[in-house]
Amino acid sequence: MSEGSPARVGAAAMYAGALLGPMGGGVIAPVLPQVAGSFGVSTDAAALAITAYLVPFALLQLASGTLGERWGRRRSVRAAYLLYVAASLLCAAAPTIGALLAARAIQGVANAFTSPLLVAGLAELVPTAKLSRAIGTYGSLQAAGQSLAPLVGGTAAVVSWRLAFVGVAAAALVLTFVPPPGEPRPGLSAPPWRTLLSWPMARLAGAASVSFLGGAGLPFLVALLAHDRFHASEQVTGAVLVGFGLAGLCLGSFWGGVCERVGAARAGIAGSVALTALVAAIGALPSVPALAVVWALAGAAASLLTVAIQNLVVRQVPANRGGAVSVVFAFRFGGTALAPLLWLPIYHASAATAFAAAGGTALLAAALLAPAAGNARRAGGDHGGHE
Repeated sequence: MSEGSPARVGAAAMYAGALLGPMGGGVIAPVLPQVAGSFGVSTDAAALAITAYLVPFALLQLASGTLGERWGRRRSVRAAYLLYVAASLLCAAAPTIGALLAARAIQGVANAFTSPLLVAGLAELVPTAKLSRAIGTYGSLQAAGQSLAPLVGGTAAVVSWRLAFVGVAAAALVLTFVPPPGEPRPGLSAPPWRTLLSWPMARLAGAASVSFLGGAGLPFLVALLAHDRFHASEQVTGAVLVGFGLAGLCLGSFWGGVCERVGAARAGIAGSVALTALVAAIGALPSVPALAVVWALAGAAASLLTVAIQNLVVRQVPANRGGAVSVVFAFRFGGTALAPLLWLPIYHASAATAFAAAGGTALLAAALLAPAAGNARRAGGDHGGHE
């Protein structure tokens, strides 16, 4: 290989890993009616498969990044991928809804030890001057994974929803051969916990949580709207949902450049305001094409907000980058896990109210990022994202 080729291969593997977690988490969203029919349960009961995945995923990330840094990123991620393979195959073979929920929880546990360590590994592989754009690309691929997942699930449903889990198992197996760099850090070299307990970290965690609770965590709600109001098929619903991730995929690197030029906090505030308006409008849309367009625009806004937050957090605690990313991811996907529990009852009463409330929640991210924007302004406008 030419000089720099191993680093490029490693970075490519990190980007591929960015797709896997959201893919495994969201692949079930468009096929909830089929899952419910397979096990003879309600759609709301089947939707617990989303929460079963995301709750352990979110909770464990309060510690998984720091533990993975201490045990070694390479060893931790490889073991997590292997666990993810096993859990995905259990999902595909689940004979009951209880077995499916248990297997989904194991998937969540495994993914808690991949996502934050992949970001930390990427930050080690990429030169500092290119980090904002690299984080942008990573964030866009996460968004793409979230939106491609329903398309994969909807396509698999033509034969069986179970095939989708076989696919993610195969992807995880391939990625075990290219884990991120990072050897164990025992004793005095161990990454610190205390630096994660600060007001800047708390604000970033809160912003990440509401950005998903009121924005990126809503594919299931958009899928239900397409099915209930417009009687869209699973394939059409999957095609609608994919626009969210495709917008982020196309714009992620560009948003990284925006963060470099105007500052990550200010970019995140702009994304939060735009996301709020777009999500609030979804409940009043008249057609499937309108839903597809507005959801794709929401994906662009959510991508900007995600890239901004990740740019801030990856620089917040240099001595424990994996731990910082892990904690913020915990709150981010905690927001996704809470979304079905919070929005489904409101949706059943009024779809318009559910989307308006979700949009209002996303606006809280702007308020939480405002102090970082003020600090950057007083420091002379650090456009590299070091607010």
